[in-house]
Amino acid sequence: MPTPENALSLTVAGTPDYPSEVLKALYRITGRSTVELRNSIRAGEPVYTAALFGKDHIEVVPRLEKTAAYLDEIGAAFVVHEWADGSREEISRTVMQEIIEAADDESH
Repeated sequence: MPTPENALSLTVAGTPDYPSEVLKALYRITGRSTVELRNSIRAGEPVYTAALFGKDHIEVVPRLEKTAAYLDEIGAAFVVHEWADGSREEISRTVMQEIIEAADDESH
């Protein structure tokens, strides 16, 4: 999956084999098929990536936040990455929120 220039992504830690119910819930939040989600988890790739500062920002950021909340709810460990200028860096949830707030300010 190509990653936008400026984005935030969530990657499940490890390679857990989640039951169908979990994948279906993630599908409802992210819009990605259960097969795509399972493959991403197994490959250590992001389960969701939200492009920032684009026309879809208003739709993708809430999905990112809901995905993080759901992963918290089921006790799944995950990593947040910031993608900027072609590179990826692990960041904290606090930094994720700060970036989202800055992007929100810029998109208004």
